[in-house]
Amino acid sequence: MRPKTHQITNLKILIFFVFLAFILLFVLRSSISSSSEEIPSPDPSTVQPKTSSHVKEEGEEETNCTHSCSKLPRSLAQALIHYTTSTITPQQTLKEISVTAKILEKKSPCNFLVFGLGHDSLMWSTLNHGGRTIFLEEDEAWIAQIKRRFPMLHSYHVTYDSKVNQADNLMEVGKGPECTAVGDPKHSMCQLALKGLPSEVYDTNWDLIMVDAPTGYYEEAPGRMTAIYTAGMMARNRRAGETHVFVHDVNREVEDRFSKEFLCQSYMKKQEGRLRHFIIPSHRDALDVPFCPE
Repeated sequence: MRPKTHQITNLKILIFFVFLAFILLFVLRSSISSSSEEIPSPDPSTVQPKTSSHVKEEGEEETNCTHSCSKLPRSLAQALIHYTTSTITPQQTLKEISVTAKILEKKSPCNFLVFGLGHDSLMWSTLNHGGRTIFLEEDEAWIAQIKRRFPMLHSYHVTYDSKVNQADNLMEVGKGPECTAVGDPKHSMCQLALKGLPSEVYDTNWDLIMVDAPTGYYEEAPGRMTAIYTAGMMARNRRAGETHVFVHDVNREVEDRFSKEFLCQSYMKKQEGRLRHFIIPSHRDALDVPFCPE
């Protein structure tokens, strides 16, 4: 989730046009909605003639906006300005971001959970305008820094007990019956389940989950083993429907192995660069469905 310091021109162009398309869609929907409303004909007996104060003089600006006017939400405007002027770009590539952006275009406003907090977080939150977007971050100092810049983002601090050098052992643990039984991760007996998350995280049916944290590029780092497992279990335990789960950095061994094992290759829909996209259906009312169907 942490940004690269060099500028990626193509990515900035993508972000600009994504926001521009989002803005045009917002305005179009508002216009269609307003034009579809039936406006009753006025009662001639109640119509009052316009006085000079109501008549627009030549060269005078219109000061009153009718119900058909659409104003760009402040959060969208801030995001558009930020990304078109920033020299810092997210780590995900243009093609990788496009995978998730296409799903958000169809699903938003929706419930979107993101493991990780960074300079791309404002983008994800804005693309899910009107929905619930929550970020889970391991570094309290980083949370404070991002909040100073983007106070509108909703984030929680999360503590991870695992380490990358424990991945092999956790992989074997995850194959046990206590880890393949579908249930609420909060009450799970599986060592891989994250149990210290806020209640809001457990109680929400997430439409999209992005795993782009915690840190996983050195042996003593927390690694994404528990985040990947918990994302998969949240998807299986939702009340109904399906969850889109995205895992970034699958070029690394942990992300590669754990996403295939606990999100299942049969549920994988696409891989673009270092990003994998899974669609996991609810298992809550289909307990006879294997953890990973063939």
